[in-house]
Amino acid sequence: MLTEKEDKFITYWEANRELQKKGFRQYVKGLSRGLAIGAAIILLVVAGWYERADMEVNSKLSTGVFILAIVIIAVFMAWLYHNYQWEMQEQQYLELLAKKRKEQANANGG
Repeated sequence: MLTEKEDKFITYWEANRELQKKGFRQYVKGLSRGLAIGAAIILLVVAGWYERADMEVNSKLSTGVFILAIVIIAVFMAWLYHNYQWEMQEQQYLELLAKKRKEQANANGG
């Protein structure tokens, strides 16, 4: 038997699955995580945590390229997070539908 929460999720996902796939909210969550990773990288470079890497960055890499790399990482993380979240919810939806169909088949004597 499906719980009330599972039934609500099935109803919600049937109505909103396409909207969620194209939604912007998940991208913002992923972008913030990507920017956090980028900020950590910048903090490690600025702090001089690894001297050799610090020397390499200062001698061979321009600041613009470094910032561009951080932005690319953040955008990729946003895209990856959005797709991961959608796939996880879609998988849960399909599993709950299968469970519901199996219960209905058992209830009908099949």
